[in-house]
Amino acid sequence: MQNSVPEESSGMNEFTGLQSQQPPGSQSYGATAPTTSTSQFLQTPGNVSAKRSYLAVGVLCYINLLNYMDWFIVSGVLVDIKKYFNISDGSAGLLQTVFIFFFSLSAPFFGYLGDRYNRKVILSVGIFLWSGVTLGSSFITESYSWIFFLSRGFVGIGTASYSTIAPTIIADLFERDQRTCMLSVFYIFIPVGSGLGYVLASSVTQAAGHWHWAFRITPCMGIIAVALLILLVPDPTQDAPEGHRGQSISNTTQGADKKSGAESTASTTWCEDVKSLSKNRSFIWSSLGVTAMAFVTGALGLWVPVFLSRAQLFHDLVPPCLQEPCDSSTSQIFGAITIVTGIVGVITGAGVARRYKKINTKADPLICAVGMFSSAPCLYLSIMLAEQSILATYIFIALGEFFLALNWAIVADILLYVVMPKCQSTAVALQIFMSHLLGDAGSPYLTGIISDALQTRQNDSHLGAFRSLQYSFILSAFIGVLGGGFFLLTALHVEKDREEAQQLCRGTENKGYVSSEDELQDELPKA
Repeated sequence: MQNSVPEESSGMNEFTGLQSQQPPGSQSYGATAPTTSTSQFLQTPGNVSAKRSYLAVGVLCYINLLNYMDWFIVSGVLVDIKKYFNISDGSAGLLQTVFIFFFSLSAPFFGYLGDRYNRKVILSVGIFLWSGVTLGSSFITESYSWIFFLSRGFVGIGTASYSTIAPTIIADLFERDQRTCMLSVFYIFIPVGSGLGYVLASSVTQAAGHWHWAFRITPCMGIIAVALLILLVPDPTQDAPEGHRGQSISNTTQGADKKSGAESTASTTWCEDVKSLSKNRSFIWSSLGVTAMAFVTGALGLWVPVFLSRAQLFHDLVPPCLQEPCDSSTSQIFGAITIVTGIVGVITGAGVARRYKKINTKADPLICAVGMFSSAPCLYLSIMLAEQSILATYIFIALGEFFLALNWAIVADILLYVVMPKCQSTAVALQIFMSHLLGDAGSPYLTGIISDALQTRQNDSHLGAFRSLQYSFILSAFIGVLGGGFFLLTALHVEKDREEAQQLCRGTENKGYVSSEDELQDELPKA
């Protein structure tokens, strides 16, 4: 991919394109400017071939697809699960809350491990955990609903390992515009996997006659995922020659000497990394913006299929569900909308950001703000127009999801260029922890609780169930507007924080260079 973005605004290229004054013979080490003979090599840090790097991205995208299919498979058959376990809206929302709560608590732990240990081993264990628990949950009977709730928590732990670490592997494999492009491809599979989760769950349930069978497909795909991960995905941090580890996203940029490189990677603790991140205003405000995104997508992702089913009942388009399996056509339609708008939104967002950064270095947070401000009224109109036209509801849901999808790849890129490489896995983990714990960990449950409270005041059951869920969605539209404000605040600080991260990285390089020069002088008398 051509480097058409200015140096100061091309994602992580501040760290990979830095130039330092070094003596002849040392230009192939550290994060120095590539010469003609080494430019191709530097396109794949860690001496990993370009072919293997692209193959690794393909495998990681497949696993990301599987990750989000398991994430939203419950949402696709939530009507059947509510009927099977005989639970209320509030309890049904708690299913997603338990999942996200365990996910959020374990994310910082995996971030710590990902910065220090073999990432392929961690990912393999995580995939095995969430796939095995998903399979086991398909055999739970209706009298043990608490076990099903607990199983969703363990699935959340497994998926946290992947969501935290996988982006850092991609960022280690590519540089400059290639990194942004590959991350965009990777994040496309968030909405694609989410949509396929709805489609798979509803389709398998209709075909097999019971929702349990929907939980027995993805574990088989998980076995394939582990095999592909072990055989085809490199861990560039560990495979790279010592001198070139300075180009890794999850290690400190290092100097020419092997010894000085080893010293710099172990120079900070996790607590020091967290303290540094707490002073990074761009990281804080963008994380709050991502939290608002998570709140909105969490509530809509779980409840929109149920809401659309109740809207069909309100319009007498389908009969009431008296026996499993219930009609799940709304899950299939919503899943298809999620896939299409997700792909188009992520590609559009990345493309607009790449071009807008040529004229405005604050482009990324500004585009995210526009996405949030635009999605909020679309989502509000989608729920309020459901009484008049379900078609209008589908149209505005699609528009709302499109504007939300604009941000997926961009928010990841913001984090990567305002945070030092040595603590980026920790930064990713903390952002996941914060955004999910304060976002989609509570929004599905809160939406369900509000719906239950409103429903008790309604006389007609079908009309009451429809309007109670309709009114409970208004909170999500307000949070969307709030998220747009957080991204505007990010835009106020992003240039300063990016420059500081660049200077810290340059200082680490210079320190490594001075150290290697001193050691060379010490060795000369001995020779």
